[in-house]
Amino acid sequence: MPELDKKLMQTPDLNKERLETLKTLFPDLFTVEGKLHPDELMKIVDPELVKESERFEFKWFGKSEAKRNAFTPSRATLVYDEQRSVNHEYSDGNMIIEGENLESLKCLLSAYRERIKCLYIDPPYNTGKDFVYSDKWDESKENYWDHIGITSNGVKIDTNSESSGRFHSNWLNMMYSRLLIARQLLRDDGVIFISIDDCEVHYLRKLCEDVFGAENFIAQISREAIKGGSQSKSLRNVHDYILCFAKYSQEANFSGYEKEGIVLDLEDEYGKYAKGRELNKWGAGSRREDSPGMFFPIKGPNGEDVYPIRNDGSEGRWRLGKKKMSLLSENDGIIFEKRENGTYICYQKIRESKSGIKQFTSLFKENYLNAKGTEEIKKLFSCERTYFDYAKPKELIFDLMLMCDCDNSDIVMDFFAGSGSTGQAVYEYNNEFETDCKFILIQIPELTDEKSEAFKADYRIISDITIERNKRVIQKLINEESENNPDLLSEDKKPLKLGFKVYKLAKSNFPRIDFAPDPAKTEDENLALLNTYIQEKEAIFLSTIDGEYIFDEVLLKNGFLLNYSKIQDNTFTENTIYEIKDSYKSCLICMDMTIEKITLKELESHKDQVFICLERALDTTMKWNLKHLLGEKLIAF
Repeated sequence: MPELDKKLMQTPDLNKERLETLKTLFPDLFTVEGKLHPDELMKIVDPELVKESERFEFKWFGKSEAKRNAFTPSRATLVYDEQRSVNHEYSDGNMIIEGENLESLKCLLSAYRERIKCLYIDPPYNTGKDFVYSDKWDESKENYWDHIGITSNGVKIDTNSESSGRFHSNWLNMMYSRLLIARQLLRDDGVIFISIDDCEVHYLRKLCEDVFGAENFIAQISREAIKGGSQSKSLRNVHDYILCFAKYSQEANFSGYEKEGIVLDLEDEYGKYAKGRELNKWGAGSRREDSPGMFFPIKGPNGEDVYPIRNDGSEGRWRLGKKKMSLLSENDGIIFEKRENGTYICYQKIRESKSGIKQFTSLFKENYLNAKGTEEIKKLFSCERTYFDYAKPKELIFDLMLMCDCDNSDIVMDFFAGSGSTGQAVYEYNNEFETDCKFILIQIPELTDEKSEAFKADYRIISDITIERNKRVIQKLINEESENNPDLLSEDKKPLKLGFKVYKLAKSNFPRIDFAPDPAKTEDENLALLNTYIQEKEAIFLSTIDGEYIFDEVLLKNGFLLNYSKIQDNTFTENTIYEIKDSYKSCLICMDMTIEKITLKELESHKDQVFICLERALDTTMKWNLKHLLGEKLIAF
């Protein structure tokens, strides 16, 4: 990311990234001034430079603008809400974000790109009464809260009436920008499930083919939603749909489930099995760094430890977690083939259909009725009438997680979280399979209807229901565990440790985001102006606030997951410096207003680590010395 963009505290500029990638791969498409030459690009599309007058293409009013909105960087941030978080010390990456979802997704982009295993969303069906998200926002002219529709009482909601002439276009524009970012967040083996009804299912499928590619379509599942169905002039409508797309279909893995009462037989002769995909190719590009928790030894054919090693000799990752991989290994469920260098290529044995594994079908019946979702909420909240209409049953998301084989440390995301069914599904999935999947839920603080049961119960915004539901799920699981295992209350044992953090979408903490680069000046000139702006406008602000307040924003925008650990490094004597670690990387960070000379010397033993500090904490000499010592590992903001 360019220095100017970093200092503006904005999320990645995807348009700029794509252009730079294109320039790297095909420099001949650019002019000597570095501008993309449309005619040269056209030669790739059509060597004979013949304009296409007719071709198959899915277009609608506003599509181009929706794409620009998706790839335009955001300067918003996520602010930790400790008061509404639940058992934050046990959150372990689980979070509920209150805010408009497009901006929230952009805020997550630096840290969570290619980290999400399973995405489930239940977007507002286009009934003509649902709200339409407004994605037009000029930060320099418009107040942030005005942009996302927050008023003193909640959220302003617009209707998408058919009389607008853009009934389908408005809805598609809202979905398009969000799906484009969603694809960036998915791992290579990631999968997205989208609930939808008859009104938009055919448009949504074409939209997903545009975003994910038609070759990555997996299934269009029909779900029985209502027993008996709703009255109509012709047929009773009893179902809706779940569209399923993979980021890369060849990387995604789909599993079945055990038939009740049947024990899996893994003792068949070798000849009854067929080779599946290589285990060290399953997952996010098979790299260890994509999922460090999936790098561990299993017992090989001679009892030796076998690690997931890629064909090029680098460290990879298993597809399954320790428990499942150990079970397969112990029950002869893996084929080992030794390479010349002594490492193994491993295959999972494929069971015949007569085994106890039953494959999911494209028809979901009975177990996934809306009525079950309604009853779940009524039971959790001890209310006679539900606080949330049309909530999806948690069994639906539970089984979708099972279908796409969610396992240890996998992240499940839902950015139309509603009542929070996805959070409950993740908690219960972990409880069932002893995994530690994480969830990220995003819900706009939409007003509840004044006539609704939720409003009467003092739930003024939907995100309050999202948070309260998952709080009650935690308590329910802890109570059940204590009832089933009374000894958990003894001194040497503790009940389940479950929790989540709540974050709120907000304008950046840094005044610098109000700086507007001059398009007539060069990047170096704008960078000089920004540095002056920071010294004049931000110095006082930074000297008056607690550094803890801005930790999340600084680390999130530098690519750290929000479940990072923070430990003070006491080897530094004059400055307060913390070591930050998440599942993928680490750094040192200092929020002091001055970096002392002794710290420079003490950093010599840490020169392999990234060091993050305030720009204003460095005078010219200190900055030069740190740059000389750390090079690109110095990040001054």
